[in-house]
Amino acid sequence: MVIPALQEVQQLPLLLGQLQGPEQVVVVDGGSSDGTAAAAAAMGAHVVHASAANRGLQLAVGAAHATRPWLLFIHADARLPEQWQELLAEALAAEAVIAAAFRLRVRGRGWKLRLLERLVGLRSRWRGLPYGDQGLAIAADDYQQIGGYRPLPLMEDLDLVQRLGQIGRVALAAGAVQVSDRRWRRLGVWRSSWRNARLRAAWRRGIDPQELARRYR
Repeated sequence: MVIPALQEVQQLPLLLGQLQGPEQVVVVDGGSSDGTAAAAAAMGAHVVHASAANRGLQLAVGAAHATRPWLLFIHADARLPEQWQELLAEALAAEAVIAAAFRLRVRGRGWKLRLLERLVGLRSRWRGLPYGDQGLAIAADDYQQIGGYRPLPLMEDLDLVQRLGQIGRVALAAGAVQVSDRRWRRLGVWRSSWRNARLRAAWRRGIDPQELARRYR
């Protein structure tokens, strides 16, 4: 399991608490100053330090340090569903499936978030385009075959999933991963969704990812 992290001392331990067992957990810190790396190490994770706060780079570095035949990439604010291993195994066993993600559940109240979850589910099923906050499980050999994550500061998840879709299907597991509502709370659901849609459209037009990351901030 590979977890990119930056200033996640509040959220990360809650995820790591779900992973006490045989899983190999690699936390890739992007330069936190809040004790994230120390907290991860104290809970038994293998901590690696990336040279920059760049999620694509952090994911690539983490994968390079992983030694298990399967990889699960997950964000630090995520909470995995019960029996998540079995749910992923079932999804990955389906015909022509090369990778699997979870459904999205946002921790927060309000009909706007529930509608957002439904729209994400439709996009993930119909277009095979889950994003990074839904997690991604893939065999290490297949990950290497497609070239893995590129060191992109933004759109690293869309870039990888689109390449995966060229050689197989990205399935949705039956369970939902829960994520913090903090980024939707900061800008509002509609404003955040509109901004992200514009950023994705700009990326498809070939705008430099560094410029997109600047706009995202």
